[in-house]
Amino acid sequence: MSSVTMNTDENMNGLLAPLERCPALILNADYRPLSYFPLSIWPWQEAVKAIFRDTVTVVSEYNRTIHSPSSEFKLPSVIALKEYVPTTHSPAFTRYNVFLRDAWHCQYCGDIYKTPHLTFDHVIPRSRGGRTSWDNIVAACKPCNTRKGSKMPHECHMHPIAEPREPSIFELQETGRRFPPNFLHESWVDFLYWDAELEA
Repeated sequence: MSSVTMNTDENMNGLLAPLERCPALILNADYRPLSYFPLSIWPWQEAVKAIFRDTVTVVSEYNRTIHSPSSEFKLPSVIALKEYVPTTHSPAFTRYNVFLRDAWHCQYCGDIYKTPHLTFDHVIPRSRGGRTSWDNIVAACKPCNTRKGSKMPHECHMHPIAEPREPSIFELQETGRRFPPNFLHESWVDFLYWDAELEA
C-alpha cells in the first residue's frame, strides 16, 4: 500500500484541532465501513447525537473531551452501528464512481486530473444513440471532451484507453486505497487499511 498521511488530535503547534476537524468514521455492525466511496463519516455533532440515542457503539475516541451541562465524555473517532445495514453488491452509477473506476485518468490523453478538471464523456454520443451507462461513460479532461465533441471514436481517432464497464465494489475499494481522503485520523487505519504496515 502507498504511504498514507494520518492526522492526529494535535496540529503542528501542539494545539488541539478544532471540533470541525474531528469527524467520526461510521462502521456497519460488522465493523466494516458503512461506505467507502464516499467514505462514511459524520460530523462530531451527528456522532454525539447517535451516542445519546444509543444506536451506535463507540469503538475509538479522540483525545478530546466535550462538555454538556450535566456530563463530559471523549469525542468519538470511530463508531459502529448497533443494527446491521445491508449494503448493495453493485456500485452506484455516479460521477464520482466513474472517476474512481478510471482512477482520475482522462481516458483519451491518459493524464491524471483533479475532480474539478474532469468531466464525463459519452463514448458513443447521445446524439448517435449512446446511452448514459457504465459501458458508455468515461472520465475525460475538458480539452479532450471538447475536442471529441459529438463525434464517434473512429471519426476523431479518440478511443478510450480502457474499455468502459461496470466495476465491482472490490475494484473500487482497491482503487480507492490509492486515493485516501483528505482527512484520515490515526484511529481509522485499522478499519480502512487492514494491510497497512504497523509502526514499531
